[in-house]
Amino acid sequence: MQLSFIRKYALGAAAVVTVALAATSQNNIVEEVAWVVGDQPIYKSQIEETYQQMRYERVPINGDPYCVIPEQLAIEKLYLHQAEIDTVEVQDAMVSQQVEARINMLIENIGSKEKIEEYFRKPLPEFREQLAQTIRDNYRIMQVQDNITSDIKTTPSDIRRYFSDLPEDSIPMVPLQVETQIMTLNPEIPRAEIEDVKARLRDFTDQVNRGENPFSTLAILYSEDEGTARRGGETGLLGRAQLESEYAAVAFNLNDPKKVSKIVETQYGFHIIQLIEKRGDRINTRHILLRPKVSDADLTKAINRLDSIRTDIMDKKFTFEDATAYLSQDKDTRNNRGVMVNGQNGSRFEMSELPAEVAKVVDKLEPGEISEPFIMIDPARNCEVVAIVKLTNRIPAHRANMSDDYQLIKGMCESSLKKKKLTDWLDKKINDTYVRIEDGWDNCEFTHKGWLKLKR
Repeated sequence: MQLSFIRKYALGAAAVVTVALAATSQNNIVEEVAWVVGDQPIYKSQIEETYQQMRYERVPINGDPYCVIPEQLAIEKLYLHQAEIDTVEVQDAMVSQQVEARINMLIENIGSKEKIEEYFRKPLPEFREQLAQTIRDNYRIMQVQDNITSDIKTTPSDIRRYFSDLPEDSIPMVPLQVETQIMTLNPEIPRAEIEDVKARLRDFTDQVNRGENPFSTLAILYSEDEGTARRGGETGLLGRAQLESEYAAVAFNLNDPKKVSKIVETQYGFHIIQLIEKRGDRINTRHILLRPKVSDADLTKAINRLDSIRTDIMDKKFTFEDATAYLSQDKDTRNNRGVMVNGQNGSRFEMSELPAEVAKVVDKLEPGEISEPFIMIDPARNCEVVAIVKLTNRIPAHRANMSDDYQLIKGMCESSLKKKKLTDWLDKKINDTYVRIEDGWDNCEFTHKGWLKLKR
């Protein structure tokens, strides 16, 4: 989803598939029941629709889909039953945020709200309600799983034992990885360019106020936020935490949908905003984003400055880390000694995980070397910046080992223990639950053998 100034929220693949199932289901006069779990039926139509959607999404199915899919639906029902017992609740605000994020993503991919309704054959309010229920169910299932596995703890000796027991062919290959530091400078933008951008935004405001052009038309034609421009600048319903603070401060103070806000500056550029609606602690707005342009002369000036800093580092006047703390304008790494961080993998990146411009430069460096300045696109702000990088370490491709890949192996060990505990829990739950599988749906090699307990 390309909402450049909005913090991104994503749904898991399982939720997407289940959402599509709910959204595409049809009202059948007579439903054929395939399974019954407790007092909950699983209909043939559900299985067929899930299968078609998984094919469309190219979700791999490991086995006969008419065995794999109903078993998975049955497992979900068991988890949801436990969620009822445990009184697992999900915050409505969190669900609403995910619903809007998903709908915004669909609008971007499909084209419009009307096309969503046509594609899923549902009015948007009904689709939104089904989507919310699916997301709520998925959160509840994850919470139940977390509760079941919450007491799993691993010690270094557990991890060593797990690794020593792994068959040789189960030890994963770890691709080439690098650890790198980065320093960036934003080219100075002349005041005249900023004033020109503001003048254009004031002109857009005047056009809207005079009734010459709708705000949405101007957003489609001129906004530089590609993700919202195609929707007439509409962001969808979002909470304060999902918006840049400067944007949220102005947007939440708007009360008249016919008015246009003052010009707002964020790290992404300059905006004008129009209110669509407020709903509780969330707001739907339109905006037009313009970014001041960086000239070749501005880029050259920034390159020359960064080149001088690089020379001083190499002459040992100060370290790369000290320079980063005082001079770098990359807010994600400035307070981290310039170290680029890769989520759960810590500071290690596969080359494909780095920004393309960084990967191209790092590929030619030896550990300890600092690159010459280069121009790259800031992935968050979608604008040009100048950077230098230092290659800290290069770890060649290798089979995982305890000394180099402890965190990876720890994760594998914990995943294995959690999987076993969930499997044991499900086996017991299946044994304690009434299950009926209709003729024609029971000739399967199920993952859990207990489904067929009444047939044996």
